[in-house]
Amino acid sequence: MLTQELDDIFSEGGPLAESVSHYHLRHGQLELARSISKAITDHEILIAEAGTGTGKTWAYLVPVFLSGGKVLVSTGTRTLQDQLFRRDLPHLRKALALSIQIALLKGRSNYVCHYHLERTEQDGRGYSSRREAGYLQEIGRFIKISSSGDKADLSEVPEDADIWSRVTSTRENCLGQDCPFVSDCFVLKARRKAQEADVVVVNHALFMADLALREEGITDLLPAVDTVVFDEAHQLPDIATRFLGTSVSLHNLQDLARQTEVAGLAHARGVVDWSAVSGALEQACRDLRLSAAAISQMPGGRATFNAIPDAEQFDESLENLLEKLDKIIKLLEMLAEKHPDISAAYKLAITLRAKLFVWSQPDRYGRHALMPDATSEELKAASAEEAVRWVEHGQHFFRFHSAPLSVAKIFSRYREPHQSWVLTSATLSVHGNFAHFVHQLGLWEARTEVWPSPFNYAEQALLFVPNTLPIPNSANFNTEFVELLLPLIKQATGGVLVLCTTLRAVDRIADLLRDRFDEEFIDRPLLRQGERSRRVLLEEFRNGSNMVLVGSASFWEGIDVPGDALTLVAIDKLPFAPPDDPVLEARMTACRDRGGNPFMEYQLPEAAIALKQGAGRLIRTERDWGVLVVGDARIVDKPYGRLLWRGLPAFTRTRDPKRALEFFKQHQLED
Repeated sequence: MLTQELDDIFSEGGPLAESVSHYHLRHGQLELARSISKAITDHEILIAEAGTGTGKTWAYLVPVFLSGGKVLVSTGTRTLQDQLFRRDLPHLRKALALSIQIALLKGRSNYVCHYHLERTEQDGRGYSSRREAGYLQEIGRFIKISSSGDKADLSEVPEDADIWSRVTSTRENCLGQDCPFVSDCFVLKARRKAQEADVVVVNHALFMADLALREEGITDLLPAVDTVVFDEAHQLPDIATRFLGTSVSLHNLQDLARQTEVAGLAHARGVVDWSAVSGALEQACRDLRLSAAAISQMPGGRATFNAIPDAEQFDESLENLLEKLDKIIKLLEMLAEKHPDISAAYKLAITLRAKLFVWSQPDRYGRHALMPDATSEELKAASAEEAVRWVEHGQHFFRFHSAPLSVAKIFSRYREPHQSWVLTSATLSVHGNFAHFVHQLGLWEARTEVWPSPFNYAEQALLFVPNTLPIPNSANFNTEFVELLLPLIKQATGGVLVLCTTLRAVDRIADLLRDRFDEEFIDRPLLRQGERSRRVLLEEFRNGSNMVLVGSASFWEGIDVPGDALTLVAIDKLPFAPPDDPVLEARMTACRDRGGNPFMEYQLPEAAIALKQGAGRLIRTERDWGVLVVGDARIVDKPYGRLLWRGLPAFTRTRDPKRALEFFKQHQLED
């Protein structure tokens, strides 16, 4: 791939400039494109941090188009996946006048299943309200006119509506070639298009699902490609941990019980008392939940395998549950050929049984049923590779979880020989150091580079760290934090985004803000996470001019609100992961056992990357401006704080609230 060709494409008079108005050459974008081109040509792994405004999407898509090979582009969110497929890829294909086939591929839960839709329509219990019935009618009309069956194309039914789980398939309940609608299957059509396309757009969840299935010897999800580009690559370690682990809920088992009863009564009535069989499994689920009641009172409602209270009673209840599951499996196995619904229930039962059994190994005495002849040394070595296991107990749920202590070995070996990998995001390093990210994914051979944002942060933004707030764990921190924000909220003409580190803080801070707004007659709509779906809240926030949105977790990233719709971002505390997170706790313990420093190796790098994500919500274009408030003085007062604030863009910095107010007034006058 010639450098000159890239130079011409990105030049002021090139095809990209002709395809959009107000185009200007960004040298960082061109340099990034050259580096990606080299990685593709030389079959390298490139980890590229590109600050906001670099233009990384075109920087990787242009070399991808020119490479002539088959390429997989994986994104962190379905939103970006849809944007790439519907906007960026078609635009670039037209601008470069290239005949390139593109395809969009999602997980099967995104596509309507004709078979399960028909079953739900025929089953009066398939929906529980008039609204659900209306959604079902919309979906029925949709599949008659849709070529994709992608639920994202049906805006009339919310993506998080419960009805979707009833009209889509899972790997366990898919009938495959036995399905009467196999020739119309949207999943198979999407996979065929992906096999034929030059560029396939997926998301990290599907990529990791494919990786997990390949570990089991199954290779039917994703096509073979020459190059993989991971956009929003900072999400990969967490998504890999989730997909390479296991999760089973009692809700899954209760669903199996109901599915077994319905299929048995419909297609094998009289063979056995189906209500009694399914009822026994449901009772075993209730008994297990009761035996683990004490977990709901533990921090986070979680307990690791070795910390489960009343462990003997818990183990007995789990063993009883497995026995009831075994009885259902034997029964369904004998009748599986009678009807596809019974076969689907059988496959689901086998899958759930296998996950639960693997979760239970090794037992409390160190015995491993999957390695019965192993020596003590072999068991010790196997334990080093073991996943951390825990139980989560809430008011409306009970889940078994496991996750690998490290995903590095599995993830890194997934790369095919001579395959090029490009991993890019605005937040991959800690002040230019990629060691943490590289270690997490095992990409020791990667070439790493940084392209800073082209924005003038010193003029466009101010970082305000107050020196008057109490320590973060103080009882009155939230109250004082809200009092500090009030003058800034009054002065800010645009929207305000308050980012919290916990859901509890979201509710507390939102309540305090509402009370103070009422007391001081501040006329600003107040939105909080949990009131409505994330998508609806963000749409309302973007469309408003003076909204205040209080959110946690998912609101720290993936939010693009340019202009005056957002001029103040406030972060309550440094985003250190909660100490009761079982995976983090296990990784920190392993780090400590080998003589490492878990705070410096895990907690601090994770917090630095999350902080960069949150701060990145403020400035999205060359014309944006605003104030970033960090209420946690540890970023300045603690020795490690330097690593955190030096990792942020080059904001002008102050600890004086008057300077923050003056910054607003100054920019409002300029506007």
